[in-house]
Amino acid sequence: MPSSGELAGLLRRPPLHVPPDVSVRHALERMVAERVGSVVVSDPATLRPLGILTQRDVVERVVLAAGDLDEAVAGVMTGGVVALPLDAGAHQARLLLARHDLRHLVVVDHAGRVAGVVSREDLYASRRARAGDLVELIQAAGTVEALAAASRQVREEAGAMVDRGDGAERISEWIAILNDLVVIAAIELVEAEFAGAGRELPLVRWCWLAFGSEGRLEQTLATDQDNGLIFAPDDGDDVDQLRARFLPFARRVNAVLDLCGFPLCTGGVMASNPKWCLSLAEWRGCFAEWMSAASAGDLLNSTIFFDFRPLAGDWTLATALKRWLLQVAADNPLFLRFMAANALASGPPLGRIRDFVVDRHTGRLDLKRDGSRPFVDAARIYALALGLTETSTAGRLRAAGVALRWAGGESEALVEALNFIQQLRLRRQRMPGSEANQVSPDELNELERAFLKESFRQARKLQQKLQLHYQL
Repeated sequence: MPSSGELAGLLRRPPLHVPPDVSVRHALERMVAERVGSVVVSDPATLRPLGILTQRDVVERVVLAAGDLDEAVAGVMTGGVVALPLDAGAHQARLLLARHDLRHLVVVDHAGRVAGVVSREDLYASRRARAGDLVELIQAAGTVEALAAASRQVREEAGAMVDRGDGAERISEWIAILNDLVVIAAIELVEAEFAGAGRELPLVRWCWLAFGSEGRLEQTLATDQDNGLIFAPDDGDDVDQLRARFLPFARRVNAVLDLCGFPLCTGGVMASNPKWCLSLAEWRGCFAEWMSAASAGDLLNSTIFFDFRPLAGDWTLATALKRWLLQVAADNPLFLRFMAANALASGPPLGRIRDFVVDRHTGRLDLKRDGSRPFVDAARIYALALGLTETSTAGRLRAAGVALRWAGGESEALVEALNFIQQLRLRRQRMPGSEANQVSPDELNELERAFLKESFRQARKLQQKLQLHYQL
């Protein structure tokens, strides 16, 4: 399964597109000649996509309907193209395919011109029938109660995947897609509630954001909410009045998600908090202030808010914010150095004499704080420094390895180490009565102890790279 990198990396050939006035016969001949199953119909002047025509469309809409193969493709194509930019993540593409039950997705460049097409097969090495069933169950949920029941089934199936021994990266991606669909469905249910009560949302562009582990596509079986809202006022709009109108909507969405098994964030990192329901300009102001002051609180905020991605609404707002952030952060090496120093403040719990350094009170290791966090923090810093659009830690490490020309296999060794720690976390969360993320080395068998020790060594190597990079 491809990582959550850029869609550009999935395009294998130049885009196949035709103008709207060519015949269906001609378009079909082009598909056969190129050995592809679809062709994009584009504006001949701008090359912007107008629609898409597949071989299945030709069979169903022309051949079986006793139509004319010589009619123009404009009358047969599927209009209203669902498209994503080249720098969008593969996860966004999978989410759109699932949500709209599509087989193909058009990819466009920054000017909106056709860049290519990715298919469901490009994005999935294999597709679980169970996942398809759950997608339908989530999308069919017409009430909060039905959505909560569907969400419970997602967690049950995710737990079964852990029990079967599926890989952590695959499980996290699977959880992320279905949880995203639950969040989107919750937002749509609340939108319908508000519209039915005559409380329509402001007529401005807005987007629901995911932060933290949800933003990184690294949710486990036990996860709370980390979200926010971004909106774009029109000229002359009062930002505070817009926020006041969005907040009741956000509170209701947060409450519905709580009912669906996503506990409210104890730290208040939710869209219902006025601090995190902001205009695009206000979000930029927050990030700029954090990077300028770089206090302990600012560095803490950077570990949460800098990992964001869009979930519902107008994704272009989040894309604009991400592009701005990557540009500004890359031009602020002092802030990145502060982030690196903060990330290096504590290292993996490895001892010189004993294998592990455990908590002296509990005799346990914290797999999140001491295990996965060093990978997450270092990958985030590299992403900001190098302008990487990848969201997941694994994707960031792979992209950083390419950009910095790490020795062959180094990136994958880091990813494998992270995945082993994540796998242990998932298994601990499946154990009745066990404390999530906590493990005693004595509870592990000899092979697991060896793998965990090697994973911590990889974390130390990554921190040493960061230390050398910033001369700390």
